[in-house]
Amino acid sequence: MSAVRGSTAFPTADTIREVTVAGPQQDAVGPRPTSRDVARAAGVSQATVSLVLGDKWRGRVAEPTAERVRAAARDLGYRPNLAARNLRLGRTRTALLVVPELTNEFFAHVYTGAARIAARHGFGVVLYPSPDGIGPARDPFASARASLDGVLASSMASDALATIRGDDLPLVMLDSDPAGSLGAATVNLDLADGMRQVTEHLLALGHRDFLHLAADVDSWTFDVRAEALARTLRGTDTAVRRVAAPIGVEGARAVAEAALSTPGPRPTAIICDDDFLSAGACKAARRLGLRIPEDVSVTGFDDLTLATAVEPELTTVKLPAERFGERGMESLIAVLAGRAPDATPLPVRLTVRGSTGPVPTDAAAH
Repeated sequence: MSAVRGSTAFPTADTIREVTVAGPQQDAVGPRPTSRDVARAAGVSQATVSLVLGDKWRGRVAEPTAERVRAAARDLGYRPNLAARNLRLGRTRTALLVVPELTNEFFAHVYTGAARIAARHGFGVVLYPSPDGIGPARDPFASARASLDGVLASSMASDALATIRGDDLPLVMLDSDPAGSLGAATVNLDLADGMRQVTEHLLALGHRDFLHLAADVDSWTFDVRAEALARTLRGTDTAVRRVAAPIGVEGARAVAEAALSTPGPRPTAIICDDDFLSAGACKAARRLGLRIPEDVSVTGFDDLTLATAVEPELTTVKLPAERFGERGMESLIAVLAGRAPDATPLPVRLTVRGSTGPVPTDAAAH
């Protein structure tokens, strides 16, 4: 789905009164509790209720008092009128998450993490995939500035920002070059370290002849992987051939099959930029009568569900997608509050499974 939670049409400020939702101890047609009722039940002031339910109490209200206010609100069935509060603040408390597509489960996990943190801070997240995956997109709002408080955007969908005018809003870029980022902050995974882990794993198994099945996408995220691979192999007695393939199983299969059929020494390991490319490489190897990993090892990147659906299961770099989304939303909230977000790249780890093994003995002897 393209929109999970967004802003609603609000009445004018002078028509808004405090509105609440009936709770378990409240007659649905009787008087509805107000913040004054919560304050009375908790034995605190209305200002304290406002601080606690507005999530601004830390450092100003004791934790036991805050919990007492929350308990009173729950017992009374009180809910603050967010529409009225947002009009007073001049904010919609809505963030836009721009991703290249919804068919890749990685971005679904990124959304889950972002939405989890957003909910804790009273924000909604509108998920906006670029219709064509990568490139320009239609403007989903008559005015993004009027509808949104900020934007989280994947570098793979950065072209969509110009269309929706998202670069005029508080912006946090995901998986983006910090040196040339459009945003007020960038949130990255340690992709270079992930590729280093893959390469050192294969070197330790004796592999010296590599095929790099690279994503046919002009994006910083894939440039980092290629640079890290070259850097890790620098000074070693190895050979690397790079071929670009579309991100998809069948497209990757066709490219990998052609590369493996090229005359000359056959690579003993295929390093892939993501798990879909790896699945295509595995299909190509089988069509050519090659065993995995006895004849050729294959590695991936992402650790999607696909990685354990193939046989043998895929050695791949696990990317913490949900934590990535959480960090992105945490960073956007920090930017909106005028704080400096944490810029430390999130760690990734190699998950070794059955698709990699020692270099074939004939190749090692050669």
